[in-house]
Amino acid sequence: MSQIHPTALIAPGAALGADVEIGPFCTVGPKVRLGDGVRLISHVVLDGATSIGAGCTIYPFAVLGAPPQHLAHKGEDTRLEIGERNLIREHVTMQTGTVGGGGVTRVGSDSLYMVGAHVAHDCTVGDRVTFANNATLGGHVTVGDFVFMGGLCAVHQFSRIGRYAFVGGGGIVTKDVIPYGSVWGNHAHLEGLNLVGLKRRGFSREAINALRAAYRLLFADEGTFQERLEDVAEIHAGNIEVMEIVDFIRSDNNRPLCLPEREV
Repeated sequence: MSQIHPTALIAPGAALGADVEIGPFCTVGPKVRLGDGVRLISHVVLDGATSIGAGCTIYPFAVLGAPPQHLAHKGEDTRLEIGERNLIREHVTMQTGTVGGGGVTRVGSDSLYMVGAHVAHDCTVGDRVTFANNATLGGHVTVGDFVFMGGLCAVHQFSRIGRYAFVGGGGIVTKDVIPYGSVWGNHAHLEGLNLVGLKRRGFSREAINALRAAYRLLFADEGTFQERLEDVAEIHAGNIEVMEIVDFIRSDNNRPLCLPEREV
């Protein structure tokens, strides 16, 4: 049975799933869709054409589905789609898309968004990610599955963060981050692979060793980057993880990558 506090404001037209809990002073707009078992602790604002998947828990003062912070937005009916079983803590903001960016901001499932995290318009965020306090995405950013975003980090618009990557606290990311990579600093540079994250996620020693060998070759001093990329692709053609890095780079080879600051 759903539980709705008498001080909550639920607009006509809002669609509520089964067994939702809406706490004191929450506001739910007319185009909002809540899945089964969603919990709004208190003082949550849900606006716009926003859908929230089953089992999400949202803490006080989060604002989800507000219009994008983009001067080109003229009130068009864009959307925010949030997956299932996310834990969204205090003061998190996630905004709808823009017409020019496809009209949809998409957020995956089974993730933790800590206090003050921000997902801007037209972003696509994968599953099982962690955004530490005040981690911030500019517009049109793509974040893969299992990414960890450190506290106070920021990602420039249109950047890509590959799966299993780690962005260190306070890092300012202005270029693409390869899958399994670990970046730090302002502006962020590669410090190696996200070895701690890979071990925590159960990657085998063989898989990690292959990634380390491919990383050393890819970012060595000899030859051009394109030549080294082709060498990695040839040597590790049968390795799924290494080829994910190769395919990530090849998919948009004109975009700048975060590179190591020192020799590897």
